[in-house]
Amino acid sequence: MNSGIKVDGKYKLLVVEDDEVIAGEMERHLEKWGYDVYCTRDFGNVMTEFAKFMPHLVLMDIGLPFFNGYYWCAQIRQISQVPVIFVSSAGDNMNIVMAVNMGGDDFLVKPFEPEVLSAKVQAMIRRTYAFRGQTNLMECGGLILDLTDASLLVEGRKLELTKNEFRILQLLFENAGRTVSREMIMKRLWDNDCFVDDNTLTVNMTRLRKKLEAAGAGQLIHTQKGLGYRCGGDH
Repeated sequence: MNSGIKVDGKYKLLVVEDDEVIAGEMERHLEKWGYDVYCTRDFGNVMTEFAKFMPHLVLMDIGLPFFNGYYWCAQIRQISQVPVIFVSSAGDNMNIVMAVNMGGDDFLVKPFEPEVLSAKVQAMIRRTYAFRGQTNLMECGGLILDLTDASLLVEGRKLELTKNEFRILQLLFENAGRTVSREMIMKRLWDNDCFVDDNTLTVNMTRLRKKLEAAGAGQLIHTQKGLGYRCGGDH
């Protein structure tokens, strides 16, 4: 899965705004400018939606259900440097300073003209993607695999992975919801070694599952007897 890469030539924008009217207006206006826009629906699991959509830019309200926008910006900053523009009616200096301190890149005060919104988004996209790309992320079962440092994010905590553990999870995440055969995993791990026996994979899988279980993610990998392993989907 690629990040910092446009799908069908479009940059992807995530709108985290619980006022459906405002979110809808932002979505319609920005889509006219050629952006691929997704509005958050599950405000208790913003990071899951972030990882699934993998946006190039986030438009973040401050006053949200469950957790405020500052909290979600801090969560995003643990795994990604994607630009975040705060959008709020609370435009006093204290909120603007707080937004910057929490990792925000810009601030837009409501109510705003649609043209101001698109101008800020365009400027931020130009500034950001002329120089750097977004962090590579993959999502499965609500967990986030960070390809840049071979770690797994479990409920806000980073779980460090060995090279083999990372390769196993990357393959399973790439095929989320589908069964991956043991042969396919062995080929990914030991492509140049034809003398590795099947038991070596079993040892690696057992270690990985123990590590996941200790981190509270024991249900991530499911065994399909006689077939292989699966991440996510029905089991």
